[in-house]
Amino acid sequence: MSKQIGIPRIVTSRSAVTATLSVLFVVCWSSGFIGAKLGAGSAEVPTLLMWRFLPLAVVLLPIVWLSARRRNTMPTPRALGRQVVIGMLSQSGYLSSVYWAVDLGVNTGTTALIDGIQPLVAAALLGPVLGVAVPRMQWVGLAIGMGGVAMVTAADAGAGTSAPWWAYAIPFLGMLSLVASTFVQQRAPTSTPPLQALVIHCSTSAIVFTTLAIVSDAAVPPSISTFWIALLWLIVLSTFGGYGLYWLLLRRIGITSVNTLMFLIAPVTAVWGALMFGESFTPFTALGLAVGIVAVVVVTRVGNRPKKQDEGTDSCPARASITSR
Repeated sequence: MSKQIGIPRIVTSRSAVTATLSVLFVVCWSSGFIGAKLGAGSAEVPTLLMWRFLPLAVVLLPIVWLSARRRNTMPTPRALGRQVVIGMLSQSGYLSSVYWAVDLGVNTGTTALIDGIQPLVAAALLGPVLGVAVPRMQWVGLAIGMGGVAMVTAADAGAGTSAPWWAYAIPFLGMLSLVASTFVQQRAPTSTPPLQALVIHCSTSAIVFTTLAIVSDAAVPPSISTFWIALLWLIVLSTFGGYGLYWLLLRRIGITSVNTLMFLIAPVTAVWGALMFGESFTPFTALGLAVGIVAVVVVTRVGNRPKKQDEGTDSCPARASITSR
């Protein structure tokens, strides 16, 4: 009898823990955009990104390398090269665009929303590129999502921000870089352990941004406190918190549910940016974010629909954003 009474408590406890982790994940992932805003103005983009990834690579690379050797799970040269390419696309290329756009004055919420439609774009393009069947409603969801992005971007640009008009194209370049990394990942014949992949990506980004910082004579970090606060924020909250909770939740609730949480990041970031930095948040902005969420619901419902036996490769958009961060 006592065991029967205890079972609901265990389930409730697990649900509460998962809900708490989900909230923390959305906050930590959103913190990456806020951290970019914190660092803007205190240092050049290559400087901030160099010092975000260089300490991580120096600390984590030897640990993971020794662990892989001990367990005989060292990646092959081909797998290593593939992960380097994925890292350059999903981290180096993507983060460069995010930080550059924010530095130019694009609102953090707008940048986050453009980033957030990446799974929709990847899911829609998965068919033409990889020969996968793409349901019509995924194209509808993409069109709705792009409409939401257009509304938020128009609201941002119309609020008199300091960003030039062409700055709003920069987050789209980063989003397309994420999409490209997804396609490279999808074509991989074997999967790389998540921690190994993360360390390879961070090490690749450390090399890329250190090179850029040295070439642009911006490798020396500034002494002002705002730079170090932003750096600590990005390493602890965005990297360890965001990535760590991502993989933890992936095991607890699955990729589809995690991707659903990803689409809460844009509205959270928009509200956070408005409260912390005074960024514009108009009713039109809220409407655009709501339209973006509707697009996610449309695509997610298609992705969760049971498949017929004769259908081929999975066309669910959930698989499209595994490498998005």
